[in-house]
Amino acid sequence: MSRVILGLLLIALLCVGGFLAVNYRIETQYENGKFSHFKIAPRDNRQEFSEPEASATEPAPRPLKPTFRIAAFNLGGLDENKLGSLRISDVLVRLLPRFELIALEGIRGKNQGVLIRLVEQVNAAGGRQYNFATCPTQRRDGIEHYSAFVFDRTALEVDRSTVHFVEDPLGRFRHKPLMGAFRVRGLDPALAFTFTLVAVDVNPDKPETELDLLYEVFRAVRKNRPDEDDIIMLGDFEADENHLGGLGRIMGITAAITDTPTNTQGTQLVDNILFDRRATTEFTGRAEVVDLIREFDLTIEQAREISEHLPVWAEFSSYEGGQKGYVPAAPVKK
Repeated sequence: MSRVILGLLLIALLCVGGFLAVNYRIETQYENGKFSHFKIAPRDNRQEFSEPEASATEPAPRPLKPTFRIAAFNLGGLDENKLGSLRISDVLVRLLPRFELIALEGIRGKNQGVLIRLVEQVNAAGGRQYNFATCPTQRRDGIEHYSAFVFDRTALEVDRSTVHFVEDPLGRFRHKPLMGAFRVRGLDPALAFTFTLVAVDVNPDKPETELDLLYEVFRAVRKNRPDEDDIIMLGDFEADENHLGGLGRIMGITAAITDTPTNTQGTQLVDNILFDRRATTEFTGRAEVVDLIREFDLTIEQAREISEHLPVWAEFSSYEGGQKGYVPAAPVKK
């Protein structure tokens, strides 16, 4: 009889635990950008598995700054367990607000739940207005390893109709590149810098093949968007600036990061931000690799728990053409 009672109690505990896991979550709370306490909060299951739509009431643009920063960071498999680590979440919450836009590679899960919670934590910690954009078919296609753009809505706006994975019917990419078009807010649209991002996560087992494919992607984006000459390709290329394969043969292609390791162990340069220097004159020349170990007082092993990669960033002018008052010429109609 005691075994029956014990079994019933175990089943009851499992049911209660399952109910709590499905309907509630543990949130990390911050005050003044630092960890304060944990909070048990109900899950909004209607939002849990869907990408947030553009808000009906966009926040007012922030006071215009002459420049802004775009970053890329391969998180090496960010899932619920990883984000649940206080050390990892604390670093991400303090890191992301340094940039107006960051392309995150290596997000893991069949839904955007971990991405939603990451953005919620960033906004809660600093009273910010970050949102994200990723391919709307990510859930439908069952993709479990994907990329996303996280951006400050007061600084930038995204054309969500342009956000999609690169078409790859032959399955040649291990992880499909993610595309999206953005524009700086707070300026007359004729003056604001507009650009198309392509976030990449190259297969380390076949980098040469995928780098040649990215050459085709860059050319296709340029051809399909003749009204937009600023194409910025960023992420994990699994190669340094001198070994970009076909991608490196694009005339004018420029790497923001040179001669600086971007992996946690400090041995390889594999992450970068690339663009055609002839077109993207908005690049200010400032770019860096974020040393997580030094800046967040981590050991090498603690940094590797976050990722084998380091974040990279580049700075761009808020103004189209890189100059205040510059109005680009209208495209010639044929």
